Amino acid sequence: MDIKKKFDIAVIGGGPSGMIAAGRGAELGARVILIERNKNPGRKLLLTGNGRCNLTQAEFDIRDMVEKFGENGKFLFSSFSALGVKQTIDFFQNMGVETKVERGGRVFPVSDRAEDVLDALIRYMSMNNVKVRTDLRITDIDRKDNRLSRLITSEDEVIADYYIFCTGGKSFPGTGSTGDGFRWANQLGHHITELKPALAPVKVKEEWVRELQGLSLKNVELSIFQNEKKISIFGEMLFTHFGLSGPIVLSISKNIGKLLKDGNVKAVIDLKPALDFVKLDKRIQRDFLEHKNRAFKNSLDALLPKALIPVIIALSGINPDKQANSITKDERHSLVNLLKNLEMTITGLLGFDHSLVTSGGVDIKEIDPRTMRSKLIENLFFAGEVIDLDGPTGGYNLQMCWSTGYVAGQSTALLLKELL
Repeated sequence: MDIKKKFDIAVIGGGPSGMIAAGRGAELGARVILIERNKNPGRKLLLTGNGRCNLTQAEFDIRDMVEKFGENGKFLFSSFSALGVKQTIDFFQNMGVETKVERGGRVFPVSDRAEDVLDALIRYMSMNNVKVRTDLRITDIDRKDNRLSRLITSEDEVIADYYIFCTGGKSFPGTGSTGDGFRWANQLGHHITELKPALAPVKVKEEWVRELQGLSLKNVELSIFQNEKKISIFGEMLFTHFGLSGPIVLSISKNIGKLLKDGNVKAVIDLKPALDFVKLDKRIQRDFLEHKNRAFKNSLDALLPKALIPVIIALSGINPDKQANSITKDERHSLVNLLKNLEMTITGLLGFDHSLVTSGGVDIKEIDPRTMRSKLIENLFFAGEVIDLDGPTGGYNLQMCWSTGYVAGQSTALLLKELL
């Protein structure tokens, strides 16, 4: 075999975890090849944050960060210790990407351009001489004993001492996340936990929701109900032509998916969570007094977004042409209750085509959290969304990709030097 065709590390997948893993491994002196099935790496990265790239979350306490990933979060202690939020921000700043912190601790590039984040990663790989092969598909893998021996591609074969699977999940399959990594990992003996869309928009039954398409609401409380179960979350949401989306909806969608297995699920929006029933009632009385000679339909401008008013009026059952000073106490209380309990019936989640991340993946019990090394295949490592790890919206999942990718790249490079 021609030694020039053999690499120290082969990274499969040119997403966030793959690019940083390849760059870090090469930075420590390894000969690294990155294999990407698309014509260009980072295709999905360009979609994050609506094209602005919410590259991390300004949560500097590792324990708090870990908690956001639920039951599997403890697995990330070592990765977040090796490359935490501050180190990530410093890394991108050193690569020429200045960052800013927005509402909810979301960290974006100052330029608001995901392209700048991608360019920094490509530059990081280039300056460390990573060989990048794009538009190249892996058709099969070979195993010898408990080692991965080679990758068979659409053009040739790739042989390396160590392999890092950074193949992503199944969300947005049009970007190349087709789930191949799960199939290969399973072929090598790894258990794949149930794959489900996470951070997914929600479908609802009520037709009036369609009238609100494009309306964004800030500082509202969304509660999910099923029998005795209740889950609540506060923040920003968005109405769509099919139902609900936006940060708090995406963050709670995983819980909704679990509840849907047991039957109907209700969503209830408190449009004025800062005001209890009595305070909101007094606020509405003041508005009605101020606009006492106006029709009801023209008296809610100071209370609600313009697009929401016709829907609330229709749902309230109050005559829209009735004068504000003629509205009864019972009608007013009914309105208050509606504003505090705007109810919808959830019918399902949009699938992998619309979910931001995948829930499920390679079982964390089969991966060493200190190194990201497989416990079953001695020269195989994992990083990013292919692992059974997913957090809420707001930069958490990209931080997981940066951290696990960094550790995987560093671990393989140190193994080559027999330092690990």
